[in-house]
Amino acid sequence: MSFDSLNLDPILLRAVTRCGFDTPSDIQREAIPLALAGKDLMASAQTGTGKTAAFVLPALQRLLTPPARAGRGPRVLVLTPTRELATQVSEAIGELGRFTRLSGGAVVGGMPYPPQQRLLRQPLDLLVATPGRLMDHMERGRVDFSRLELLVLDEADRMLDMGFVDAVERIAAATPQDRQTLLFSATFEGAVKRVADRLLREPVRLEMTAVTARHEDITQRVHQADHLDHKHALLDRLLREGSEGQALVFTSTKRGADALASRLRDEGHRSNALHGDMSQHERRRAVEQLRGGRVRVMVATDVAARGLDIRTLGLVINFDLPNSPEDYVHRIGRTGRGGDQGTAISLIGRQDWPRLARIERLTGQRLERAVLSGLEPRYPEPRGGSERPGRGRGGPRRGSGPARGAPRRRPASA
Repeated sequence: MSFDSLNLDPILLRAVTRCGFDTPSDIQREAIPLALAGKDLMASAQTGTGKTAAFVLPALQRLLTPPARAGRGPRVLVLTPTRELATQVSEAIGELGRFTRLSGGAVVGGMPYPPQQRLLRQPLDLLVATPGRLMDHMERGRVDFSRLELLVLDEADRMLDMGFVDAVERIAAATPQDRQTLLFSATFEGAVKRVADRLLREPVRLEMTAVTARHEDITQRVHQADHLDHKHALLDRLLREGSEGQALVFTSTKRGADALASRLRDEGHRSNALHGDMSQHERRRAVEQLRGGRVRVMVATDVAARGLDIRTLGLVINFDLPNSPEDYVHRIGRTGRGGDQGTAISLIGRQDWPRLARIERLTGQRLERAVLSGLEPRYPEPRGGSERPGRGRGGPRRGSGPARGAPRRRPASA
């Protein structure tokens, strides 16, 4: 199948060609026709599979038709959990809508209010927003949703995990009831399902790949660290010997990200940090330094686990394991994107074995244990990864079965 078969406007196909896209990905092939047909949609797909274009192209196609209602407010609203993801979506809109004359902009936290106020006073076709900042403007009467036709909830699970359930529902309640709603999420369980049941009308459910699916293009392994100095030595060696290009190193805290980036610079690594306490300008500059090759190593908190798309990122290192096994999947998804090969390495302290066991149960695979010459661990791997270190029986358990394949389509009520 080619993009020509998706019944997109020639002006959009011209932009698709300019972007270098030859054939639609699985999520694009399945989701775009449903979205163009006006269906509400719940869709799940791995990172790096073209999910953003799967809703941006139908949104732009809709905007090329005359509006159903008069007004100046946006006809399309895309809600994202973070500023970084909002920036990525805005960039995709700019690239795929480059030959249109559609107007749009972003309303996100960490940016000055006056330019956003001016944006919202102007006629607007498409708005990308984070829930918190958008609610600020709504409470001041600056947002007109009277002609909204399409609401997109991107990374819905992340958005709800960050505490935006009430904000998302209040925003949706302020839009016309006959709008179309597209929801993209890594999982359809818990709060996501409850919100979907309230906001979507008879949605079609697409599960292209489960969050538990193996990342076939990513080599995953773990290195055991006896103590913090051992972990630092492993990280230094991995970065010096690695040939995977640029690297993204995850820490659990903002202070830890700054401290580790500083230490790596002292050791001769070109590094910077990315976390939520930085201003939008500082975060954008940090990302551009990595994209432009001025730094090789970025140390980040989970603020970068979703929405960061850098094709030269060949190596992800978990200096600290995440609390949630699902976040592990999203972290390593920053590499091995678009069919490229990547490497993901986790440094495991003695307290991390239960977390690793949960990751292995979620992904259904036992991660390779690796050792660096001269940096071998002194302590054996504890038996019983799901128990406290040093207790329990048996090794980390495998998942109960193979990951689910795709694509599958079924009613949301199934």
